Amino acid sequence: MNIAVIGGGAVGVTVAFELTKQNVDVTVYERGSIGDGSASSGRAAGVCYDAYAGPIDATVGKQALTRFREWSRAGRIEFTSRPYVWLARAGDAQRAAAIREQVPRMQEHGRNVSVVSVDELADRYPALRVDDIAVAAIAENAGYTDPAAYTRSIAAAADQAGATIYTETPATLRSETVIETSTGRESFDAVLVAAGAHTKRVLADADVQIPLKPYRVQALTTASTAIDVPMLFDATGGYYLRPHEGGLLVGDGTEPIERDPDDWSRSADGWFIEAVDSYTETAIGRTLDTSNAWAGLCTATPDGDPLLGERRPGLFVAAGWQGHGFMRSPAIGERIAAQLVGGDGIDAFDPTRFEGTESFEIVEGMDIE
Repeated sequence: MNIAVIGGGAVGVTVAFELTKQNVDVTVYERGSIGDGSASSGRAAGVCYDAYAGPIDATVGKQALTRFREWSRAGRIEFTSRPYVWLARAGDAQRAAAIREQVPRMQEHGRNVSVVSVDELADRYPALRVDDIAVAAIAENAGYTDPAAYTRSIAAAADQAGATIYTETPATLRSETVIETSTGRESFDAVLVAAGAHTKRVLADADVQIPLKPYRVQALTTASTAIDVPMLFDATGGYYLRPHEGGLLVGDGTEPIERDPDDWSRSADGWFIEAVDSYTETAIGRTLDTSNAWAGLCTATPDGDPLLGERRPGLFVAAGWQGHGFMRSPAIGERIAAQLVGGDGIDAFDPTRFEGTESFEIVEGMDIE
């Protein structure tokens, strides 16, 4: 069997690696370099957890964390276990109620999560400012890693196992299973398009439509400082943070505007950099010097769930992660690789649930309203 993957991000290279285990001839086409920071995977935050209230997401999240830890124990990447806390602050009754409703549902799926009191949170992480927290929850099975390093490591493993990986090679889809590059056309038994923000355009070349909108998000890292904090999502403030090289990685800056995947600003906006001062002041009671700042692209779908599976006979898609793609990439890659060779897909993520022409508003992936 001969399969092509368009897109060398975390999902695409994971699929390639999984297919090599099944003695499939697999070819990856990446328009840039692997893990170079220009794609979504290279600009992701690296936050990983299994704290999902839905059964499918919870299962996928747990499986992904298992794979990250296995890859870390093998010395392929560095994965740091760190609890994930999400919270709502005083006056935000809607999100506070949502957190209290989520936790029991997560526990039903066997997730190690719980509502934590303000005093318990303060005792565990004295650096956190907790005076105005209305409710907080903590997920113990969580951690973080470097998305670019993971992507490069998996790509190297796939290459060593026999996958063919072309970089700096834009690929055009001429039909469901025919790809054209600067060297000519090639036919495959199946094609997977996992091209991130470019997925919709790649499919459109073969007259295939999907409801997918790229949108811009922003993040920055701070200078090194002696501070001990969990990974944190402040639902009221609309930002997240995690430890990063002795400092913090702080992000969000979401713009609910559809962006051209070839024409958008990779630099962080001044307003976002200024806003981070208020984020860290709220979270830890102090501001921190900025070390580096950037923007990336996420992709949205009408219902917030990804498009994962066979769109047309022989043509598969993996996109629409709402900012949760990298953290689930090991498990998502395994699932779609199995489907490519005849296995079952995930019905709730089936891309044929949409016509492809639906209009919809972009909704931030992390919000819990």
